[in-house]
Amino acid sequence: MILNKEKKLNQLAKELSSPFSKDSKELFIILAAGHGKRIKSHTSKMLHKIWGKPTVERVFNARVKNPNTIVVVGIKAEEVMQTLGKQKNTKYVLQSKQNGTGHAVQVALSKLKKNEKFERVYVFPGDVGLIDKDTVKSFMNKFIKTNSDMMVLTGVYDGDSLKNSYGRILRVKDKNGKSKSNGRIIQIMEAEDINHLKDKSVYTVKFNGGYQSFTKEELLNCNEYNSGIYAFKFNKLEKLITLIKNKNAQKEIYITDLIEIFNKNNYSVRAISPKDQTTIMGFNNKSVLKIMEKIAREKTYNQIKDIIEIDDNDDFFIDESVVNDIIKMDKKKIPLDIKIGKGVCIDKGVKLNYNIDIKRNVYICGNIIIGKNVMIYPNVSLTTFQNQKMIIGDNVKIFDGNIIKGKIKIGNGSNIASRVNITGSDVHPVNIGNNVIIKGSSYIYGCNITDDVTIINSVLINKKINKRGSSIKFYLPEAEGVEEIGS
Repeated sequence: MILNKEKKLNQLAKELSSPFSKDSKELFIILAAGHGKRIKSHTSKMLHKIWGKPTVERVFNARVKNPNTIVVVGIKAEEVMQTLGKQKNTKYVLQSKQNGTGHAVQVALSKLKKNEKFERVYVFPGDVGLIDKDTVKSFMNKFIKTNSDMMVLTGVYDGDSLKNSYGRILRVKDKNGKSKSNGRIIQIMEAEDINHLKDKSVYTVKFNGGYQSFTKEELLNCNEYNSGIYAFKFNKLEKLITLIKNKNAQKEIYITDLIEIFNKNNYSVRAISPKDQTTIMGFNNKSVLKIMEKIAREKTYNQIKDIIEIDDNDDFFIDESVVNDIIKMDKKKIPLDIKIGKGVCIDKGVKLNYNIDIKRNVYICGNIIIGKNVMIYPNVSLTTFQNQKMIIGDNVKIFDGNIIKGKIKIGNGSNIASRVNITGSDVHPVNIGNNVIIKGSSYIYGCNITDDVTIINSVLINKKINKRGSSIKFYLPEAEGVEEIGS
């Protein structure tokens, strides 16, 4: 049964993979095989969302130069592959047994064809959900500029050293026993391996014909940590990747051991830190994930806080694609006059316009195009399915609590009063003309309604109202199943 499942996953990986570009000199490897036991969830760690997107998708989207990419999947492999889907220049590789980060890279490289050669390889964990293109681009440029054989992107830990579960960066010391901030690094030592050392013991490592020593206390208090992001010259990595052994407390094959191996082969290994430390945050539990979500919200707010009005910067959601549209609109130097109330959620696909007032707790999701001078009152829900489009005209007012979903067009100047439900399907869309008023406990499905019509307390299903200026009140379709209702 296990073999059949593995066979199906390999087949899915093959179906969702696409050919590599012959022009790209870069290879990205995204490690997305782990589940994350400490997250305590049936959902893969890689699929937990930060600001509306799974972390693995955020890492994938942070790539630059449209590189060839291998996504290593394992636990919850099908869900991870289906989430990212078929992508250009991207292959999926199954790590059937999770035996460490180094093993994951070994598996990835073993799937390359003989003619698939690159200049540089970049390895990213799938949980660094705040990573962005600027950080990735800067890292790549520094790696090329320094002509290093290997480079590690590092962070600075500012919490209690005893709670630091990251691998520590061991830098080369000078004659006074102080680490050189701009020098080469010796190795990365995992936190659990440090904890296994005896108190007051000294850890000694051979480097460049000499020895470098570190006390256990010194290792614990080292605040420069490994982000899990690496760069390699392809030919050096390909040559040395098989030399990693599982000689550690966890009996796993760590990619961090490559630093020592590279050094023994007289290859240069360096480390740099990003300007924005939050971009390399990973998570192992729900509390850190919540912190990352807060950081993402703050970054989004800071992007648009002087362009539009947001009532509560701690309680809103605007998808990145919508944020980018807002920034583009602002570049036209025309005041947007967009107001966003507390608890508003504006998801992917929504197109905003000038002079829009969206009150509290409004939910807008899908391919929805909103006109100018639109008022949307509290607790309204506007949604579409994937291939549907909703168009809301200029000067429209949608009042409290309405649920409007599906393939719908609402004309200019129309008012949708409270307690109205409108649904349009692919087969039976809803077309509402200009200056239409719908109010009372009305339900509209699959109807064509011409201009200047008033509808009050009515249920209209697949109806056509062609007479302009007409008024429909208390219309109910003939009931079905009445005979089944007892007294």
